This record gives sequence, structure tokens and C-alpha cells, in this order.
Amino acid sequence: MEDKLIFCKGGGCTAKLGAGILSRVLDRLPRGPADENLLVGYDSRDDGAVYRLSDGLACVHTLDFFPPMVDDPYAFGQIAAANALSDIYAMGGAVRTALNIVCFPEAMDLNILGEILRGGAEKVIESGGVLAGGHSIADSDVKYGLSVTGVVDPEKMYRNNGGRPGDCLLLTKRLGVGIICTANRVGEASPEALAAAVQSMTTLNRDAADCCSRYDIHACTDVTGFGFLGHLHEMMDGRLSCRIDWKRVPYFPEAAAYADEFLLTAAAQRNRNHAGPFVRFEGTPFAVEEVLFDPQTSGGLLAALPEADALKLREDLRQRGLPAEIVGEITEKTGVEILVRG
Repeated sequence: MEDKLIFCKGGGCTAKLGAGILSRVLDRLPRGPADENLLVGYDSRDDGAVYRLSDGLACVHTLDFFPPMVDDPYAFGQIAAANALSDIYAMGGAVRTALNIVCFPEAMDLNILGEILRGGAEKVIESGGVLAGGHSIADSDVKYGLSVTGVVDPEKMYRNNGGRPGDCLLLTKRLGVGIICTANRVGEASPEALAAAVQSMTTLNRDAADCCSRYDIHACTDVTGFGFLGHLHEMMDGRLSCRIDWKRVPYFPEAAAYADEFLLTAAAQRNRNHAGPFVRFEGTPFAVEEVLFDPQTSGGLLAALPEADALKLREDLRQRGLPAEIVGEITEKTGVEILVRG
């Protein structure tokens, strides 16, 4: 692609601000009068905002956009849209409408913009939602994403911090797409590894959410820019601990191989700096540590639920072709928030 070097400089959820920096800024924002109908706001660090309209109906609001992490503009549009739509599923909701968010250089080939928007529109349609409009600005770099509105029953929505001691932790997608995209930018990723990563990132969490809706989900989040361990730290909410079996965590073998070659991201190191103090590794290879801190773009759902339900949910997800696995369990709070061992 003629615009390749301009188009793909590295993006996806690796472009997110670090969790620590973001928290310091958000903590200083004026709160305004409390609204009892705002069930979930930014102070909860959840995946979307939830506003109650009636006893049985609430709106879920989210937005997400970022620079490209792959060279193919159509695939980038699909990935960015799937990533934004995922927040609705992580809250237990159904997608209703989406608005495009576009930053694009006026001097760049408009066919590239058309392919980005086509990829995004197709994913919105696949989600069952309606693309209702959007906003664009001229910028020096490409950025794309969606603002999405969904609906949920307030009694059935998922929070990210509702886990209970004894719950199993189940992950629905493989980890490592950030490392693979990093390796691809320097020409070190195999075509097979990149294709597998793109397939994962373009897969909606709609099927996973549909399966989850049939079980007693106590907490749920989607694993994105803060990495598996960063989002797990948010799920523990300062009141719980958990044990993770790294040998059961689904990840791309190529991602671990590239991590061993030190093809790493600055965002993963920010994640390590933020969540690392809450994690203790026992017998975990360095490459796997990096995979667990790796920022994911359009990652899978991470759910907490009772063991009996988790076993059934895992089989339902696998029947739909998803590489789901039970990766650990929640415990009462101990001196170590997240223990990772094999």
C-alpha cells in the first residue's frame, strides 16, 4: 500500500493512556449532583456507562477509537468497530445504534477511508445494530472507532467487580494480539500469526455474550488495553484475590515466541508498572508474563461465575468455535491480590 508507512504506525489499544495516569486525571474531575439513575459511571472504571430509563430498561453508552494496528484499512475498520461494540457485550447489553468517529488526513487516498468505514459498517450490521451517523475531522494521522449505545435490563447487567470467592474465571479469546501486531510492524511476524490475530480481533463478542446470558455471571469485563492482568486487577476491586494457572490461559504461541525475542510494546510495560505490584509470579516464564500484560485490541470476555456454570459455559463457547478456558478462581482477599502459577 502506498500509504502504508503513514497509515500503520502502531495503534489499537496499545495507544490507550496508562491506567495510572488516567486514574489521576479522572479522580480530579468535578462530580456534579448525584443522579440515582446513573447506575454505572466513569468512577467505577467499568466498560460502559449505564443509565436507567425505567425499572426494566437502561441504556449502555460507550465509545472507543484508536490509530491503526494493521496495514489493511478494511481489517482495521472491522477491528476498531468490534472493539468498540465489545463494551456493550461486556455489560450484558444488546447493541442498538453506533456513530462513527473518524480522524483522517485530507491528503491521503479517500479510498482508504472508504475501506475503513466499510469494515466498521459491516461489523455494526453483524452486531444487529444500526449505524446512525458520525463525525469526522481532518487530522495528521488516521484514527477510527465508534460511539455505541445499547440496552440492558438493569437487573441483568454485568459489572466488572461483582465477583465472589469461589467463582471461576473464564476467558473467551486468546491473548497476545498486541505482541503479534508489534512483531508485524517490524517485519518479524509470520503471515499465519498475523492472520490468526486479525481473525481474533475481528470476531465479535456477540456469541460469547449470548452464551454468558444463560448463566449466573457475577462479573464480566472485556480484556483490552490494560491487558489481562490490568483488567483482572480492576475486577478484584481491592477486596478480593485470585489464583491464575498460566498453563491454562489461552494465548497465541507465536506471541510468546516474539516476546522471547523482546518484541514488546511500551503499553505492556505501562501495564506492568501499574498492575505488577499486585501480582506475584511463581514459575511463570518471562514470555508468558509479557503475554499476560500485553494490551489487547478487541480481546475476549473475562467472566466470573460459579464452577458448575463455568464448566457448562466453557463447553457452549467451544461449540461455537471459541477457544474458551477456565483460567483461575477468585478467593477471599489475601496478601497477594493476583497469584500466577502453573
